[in-house]
Amino acid sequence: MQANTEQPAPEPERTEPPAPEPERTEHAAAPEPESPGRASERVVPQRTELTELTAPEPTIPSPTTASSPSPSPSSPSSSPATPATPATPATPAPATDRPARVTLRSDLRASVADGLLALVITAAIFVLLYARIKAKTSMTVTVMPFMADAGGFWVYFLSQAFGWSALLWAWGTVMIGLLLSGTRPSWLPISGPRLERLHRTTSLNTMALMAAHAVFFAVELFRHDKDAWHAALGMAFLEAFVPGGYTSGTGQIAIPVGQAALYLAIPLGLLFYVRHRIGPKTWRILHRFVIVVYVLSIWHTLLYGTNVWYDGWFRTSIWLLQLPIAALLLIRLLRPARRSERLRPLGTHPGTKTGWSLRLTGRIFAAGLLALIVAVLITGHDGGRQEPPADTSSTHNHD
Repeated sequence: MQANTEQPAPEPERTEPPAPEPERTEHAAAPEPESPGRASERVVPQRTELTELTAPEPTIPSPTTASSPSPSPSSPSSSPATPATPATPATPAPATDRPARVTLRSDLRASVADGLLALVITAAIFVLLYARIKAKTSMTVTVMPFMADAGGFWVYFLSQAFGWSALLWAWGTVMIGLLLSGTRPSWLPISGPRLERLHRTTSLNTMALMAAHAVFFAVELFRHDKDAWHAALGMAFLEAFVPGGYTSGTGQIAIPVGQAALYLAIPLGLLFYVRHRIGPKTWRILHRFVIVVYVLSIWHTLLYGTNVWYDGWFRTSIWLLQLPIAALLLIRLLRPARRSERLRPLGTHPGTKTGWSLRLTGRIFAAGLLALIVAVLITGHDGGRQEPPADTSSTHNHD
């Protein structure tokens, strides 16, 4: 064995073809443990030769060779690695955790089911109103006897049906909004995000129902106008959509009130979708005026709704529906979700005296409104008429 280790000269003999083969087989078959140093001297050149032959293989996955400006001869084999670089955009994966911005288009798609339900309710109300007119049990026949012809004024009754469903959807929208603005009750079976989406979809459908109510009222005016079609169309638009255009009876007040509710509801409802442009604080301040839209809608109904013209359970039920809204509004003001909206003693209030006075006034108003509704329900005096008014004439008394 020592005789083999003392032979350093076989290096020039490795140029001969037969010599390297037995050395490789001896090394691969039975390595000699006695001479690791000499064996390494004999094997290292062979390993370097092997690595030189197989060098292109490890360069394929290496990122440095793919990005090096001077490609090696193995660059064609490394070129397939370049498509792996677009896989790096997987890093924005955490962005999927962020909630997508709510858009008007997405809410319009989500409001389809709610809108179909609103149409079903509207159709049911129309059938009820039409049947009551045919049976002459509706107050509308008492107020306007010429409307006993249900077939002749069916568009007006359809307008009324849209008005009632709009009022019902507005009531639900305000109720959901008050629940969201404060501490959400634990007994609600729906999650917060789903409740917020429902609030937005009912708001969109409320605006659509209010617009349909006004449009069908204008259509009714146009249908029975005896003038030329273009003059009738202009007059119908004037009376239905221009404040002060309707100059007959109670409509002189009631119709402008309804128009104000419609013209405030649309921008206030759509401002949500541009709140990132106007700022969340500005949007919150403007959004509080939605309650004004609801109050105007109730006022318009009690003034001009021929179905609730006189005292009765139908008119009283409208007052009854306002009881939970007044209660939630008072709770919302007394226990606001944000600390900045809490009413503290005047000396410790962080804001101005004017802001403190406004917050106190709002709480007093909500408490007074709740007391008024309770008093109406107890006494039964809900502002309804006891007898037909002296002036029930209309510029559109189409006999």
